[in-house]
Amino acid sequence: MEDFKFVVGQEFSDVKTFRKTIKEAAIAQHFELRIIKSDLIRYFARCATDGCPWRIRAVKLPNVPTFVIRSIEGTHTCGKIAQNGHHQASVDWIVDFIEKKLRDDMNYKPKDILEDIQKQYGITIPYKQAWRAREKGLAIIYGSSEEGYCLLPAYCEQIMNTNPGSIAQVFTTGTDCRFQRLFVSFYACIYGFINGCLPLIGLGATQLKSKYLGTLLSATSFDADGGLFPLAFGIVDVENDESWMWFLSELHKLIEMNTENIPQLTFLSDGQKGIADAVKRKFPSAFHGICMRHLTDSVSKEFKNSRLVHLIWKAAYSMTTMGYKEKMGEIEEISAEAAKYIQQILPSRWAVAYFEGKRFGHLSTNIEEFNKWVHDARELPIIQVIERIHSKLISEFDERRKKGLSCMSILAPSAETRILDAISGSSTLQVLRSDEVEFEVLSADRSDIVNIGTHSCSCRDWQLYGLPCSHAVAALLSCKKDVYAFSERGFTVTNYLETYSQVIHPIPDKSEWSKTGEGHIDRDSKLVRPPKIRRPPGRPEKKRLCVEDLNREKHTVHCSRCNQTGHYKTTCKADAILTIEQH
Repeated sequence: MEDFKFVVGQEFSDVKTFRKTIKEAAIAQHFELRIIKSDLIRYFARCATDGCPWRIRAVKLPNVPTFVIRSIEGTHTCGKIAQNGHHQASVDWIVDFIEKKLRDDMNYKPKDILEDIQKQYGITIPYKQAWRAREKGLAIIYGSSEEGYCLLPAYCEQIMNTNPGSIAQVFTTGTDCRFQRLFVSFYACIYGFINGCLPLIGLGATQLKSKYLGTLLSATSFDADGGLFPLAFGIVDVENDESWMWFLSELHKLIEMNTENIPQLTFLSDGQKGIADAVKRKFPSAFHGICMRHLTDSVSKEFKNSRLVHLIWKAAYSMTTMGYKEKMGEIEEISAEAAKYIQQILPSRWAVAYFEGKRFGHLSTNIEEFNKWVHDARELPIIQVIERIHSKLISEFDERRKKGLSCMSILAPSAETRILDAISGSSTLQVLRSDEVEFEVLSADRSDIVNIGTHSCSCRDWQLYGLPCSHAVAALLSCKKDVYAFSERGFTVTNYLETYSQVIHPIPDKSEWSKTGEGHIDRDSKLVRPPKIRRPPGRPEKKRLCVEDLNREKHTVHCSRCNQTGHYKTTCKADAILTIEQH
């Protein structure tokens, strides 16, 4: 780094600029400052190393904030040796150093701060100091966690004022109004789900990592092209059965308020009991399936066998009970324990052959994709988490609206591809007509019964995906029917455009709230305080043992001298006992 050069008469805009510059020089040139006098009108310091004659004095000019160097005495004889730390490298100095990078990348980690300071200044600072500086920097840029909770009522007001028809509610607990829960759903999302999405809802949760922790609950759906469509989300102080019951209750109210008849819904989740009970109670007519990604992940962690995971997916997609049993038999041959583990979960919760509801080919939720939206913001104040979701929704709606307008097909791209494949596969099939709606379709190795009245085929592919299979396409074309007219409406480009037809409006900056008269906080009735649960201070302890290691059988130590267990040869007392007996 280029050396700082100071000369008598050199001027600085104010005392703050001078202090910052002299501190930068001390750090860059590897000498410690001992400040003798420092106030708003004068500054006097010397080198902290004993015997070094270097001195500097600066003063404020009359009637202006300008600071000027009056004298510099001696030159450094201290050697300027790089140290493991530096007294001038304070938390505030580190904050100034990292602020720009932190604005560009909130994932700028303490270890990266350490590396950059070492590279640029040649000094090593403690990890804890870098961590504290990062926390302080984030608070300066994004506000404190406490301020985030305090502004929640006003922010929710802004959501409902700028996006009429939206729901944004804060729930508190106790006489001191501690934050308990938050529920948010933008009107554009509500309208898009009711009028355009498939009747599927994925439920999931992700842990927040801010000062006061909390859990983000989410309800997402699928658009006509299979894309992620967030319907609603909530933040709770603690994830438990009660919080899921509350979230599903708010979700039921939301759907009930915006449609005369609640559609036949299918929920997908990780299958935990709290979610299952809440779905059963709040949506008694809905179907509830287990997300296959969660199921296979748990099996993979438990048994660490990729072939098992592959067979479970095969079993899940088997169209018949016979096919399901065959795959389960193969699983049992590989691992009887794995088969027993899977059989504890009812096949009606995850296997196509037994599942009664409609999943339209979606056996897994898309929660992981939604969680990526907020992954970088999990350590930030609660309002920043909402703003991240809000800004992502705006960009996704705009992008997908343009995508829908450019589509020239009847069905969304992914559905159109499936239909074209079915049309291509139907060319070699022979069709025998039984009556107005029933057909027998023959191929080289099998025959299938198609009923165009009930939109079903004995291969069950039409029922599973909501799109005519090759057998159904052959039957429809034989009687000159429009294949697209027999496709599920939820896959059409018309529905896709309707899904993203409403605009999500931006929310004004908080500095504008008081100007518009909106979002005013009644300090007596609307003040929300943070929850009592807090993240432990300091760096989290490193967990050196994997979860799997905890379940492994402990190794029993064995002594090669006395053939006993519980100790090694080096600590064996057999020699000592023998010696005593001999004496």
